[in-house]
Amino acid sequence: MIIDFHTHVYPPKQQAAPHWQGRCPMTIENVLAAAQRHGIDATVISNHTPYLRDADLPKILVDHGEINRFLAEQQHKHAGKVFALACCIPNGGDGFLKELERAVKVDGMKGVMIRASHQHRYPDDDDAKPFFKLCCDLDIPVVMHPPPVGFGEERMTDYRLASSVGRPGDNCLALARLIVRGIFEQFPKLKLIATHLGGGICEVIGRMNYAYSMGDDAFFLGSYEPMLIKHEPLHYLKMVYMDSVCYHLPAARCVVETVGAGKVLFGTDAPPLTNIKGQGLSMIYDLKLPPQDQEKILSGNAKALLKLN
Repeated sequence: MIIDFHTHVYPPKQQAAPHWQGRCPMTIENVLAAAQRHGIDATVISNHTPYLRDADLPKILVDHGEINRFLAEQQHKHAGKVFALACCIPNGGDGFLKELERAVKVDGMKGVMIRASHQHRYPDDDDAKPFFKLCCDLDIPVVMHPPPVGFGEERMTDYRLASSVGRPGDNCLALARLIVRGIFEQFPKLKLIATHLGGGICEVIGRMNYAYSMGDDAFFLGSYEPMLIKHEPLHYLKMVYMDSVCYHLPAARCVVETVGAGKVLFGTDAPPLTNIKGQGLSMIYDLKLPPQDQEKILSGNAKALLKLN
């Protein structure tokens, strides 16, 4: 069995936005057609709502409710082939938590997608703790996806750098902050999935480890107070799942070697870029892992998180 854990679907209202020029690729029809073309048995759909980056919270909450209901309808309509993640803003307050609880308990959505940052606020902020408690109580996976750009956008307007560099960078920062701010100490049962291989965090985790372990010898790097973790950052990184969206074999190998095949999920982020889905699948085979590890990445880990067993 093969499960693609990372695809995006927009409701008709968002598909009709002028930006798409009538050609929005993020449709359920594209998801199903691409899955059939590449022999993918099931797909997890989500919507990271980039078009709401400048909206106020009341409008975002209304839109999230509409999006959640639409995605849940696709899950029910295509039962067994499509599984849906709800939208939520961790720092949004009680209204967002109530909508998430409704989406999971009433509509049967399988998890939740959040942004690595929203309007320059990050999910390690104290006001997001009730969100993580709710997700642990509901026992659902939390998928963290980068926003259109988190920081430094003024230097990323050329050559599609916002997408290729800015978004993964924000994911890496958000995950690093979740680790050092002690979220996994407070919520050890949290099932966090970082998209895009965690934005390159496996390449910098050694630097995070020495920043933690060197104590006063590294005073010139800045403060490490208050100390909120009991172990080096790598200990907590190994608690995190990561999807395989990167399209670069050495990067995928680095992640598998760092956190293990039991923490990696096959994903393609296609749609929107549906034509590269096959490359994402080929990369998993090109890792040449033992059969049991390959099976974990292609479906085993996803089945456990989605409770399909």
